[in-house]
Amino acid sequence: MIYWFDLLGVAVFAVSGALAAMQAGLDLFGLLVIAAMTAVGGGTLRDLLLNRHPVFWMKDTRYLLVIVASALAALMVGPFPGHAIAVLKIADALGLALFALCGTEIAEEHGVKPMPALLMGTLTACGGGVLRDVLSGQAPLLLRKDIYATAAIGGIALYFALKAMGLPMRWAFVLGMVGVAALRLAALYFGWQLPALQMLQLH
Repeated sequence: MIYWFDLLGVAVFAVSGALAAMQAGLDLFGLLVIAAMTAVGGGTLRDLLLNRHPVFWMKDTRYLLVIVASALAALMVGPFPGHAIAVLKIADALGLALFALCGTEIAEEHGVKPMPALLMGTLTACGGGVLRDVLSGQAPLLLRKDIYATAAIGGIALYFALKAMGLPMRWAFVLGMVGVAALRLAALYFGWQLPALQMLQLH
């Protein structure tokens, strides 16, 4: 189940990266590069930190095929800017949810305890989006007031809480993903943001 969820996460993050590249006015090569970075950037960092070799997309070429197919499919949405923005936000929220829980579960499989596993899941979910934003010339969502990494942390925490309450792992996994996506999409719809810290004025 985790493998197929991981492939689905790669697909939706590749779409997210491709749409961001089109908004930035990049060519086809730039689109494929950003789609790939968005799709596998966070997972690559996770695998390196877990000493998981070879990195997942190097030993399974289906990931690269999914990235290329998803990026090219996103070109069908590209000519419609209004729709592209909406699809970008939805794809990003779904990718965030899928990668957050898949990254957490992979860390658990490697014997990582809950708190570091939560951090690994958050890195998996947010790392690709940071690379996407930097390469497309935007301030990374992770560094803004948006509820982004917070949504990943909240959903992963829900997953651990549900497992601790005795819920089967499969259901805890799915509900954790729903929690991440719901929190992110609700934040976008209602305009929720984290409070900004103000610099203290020293006299």
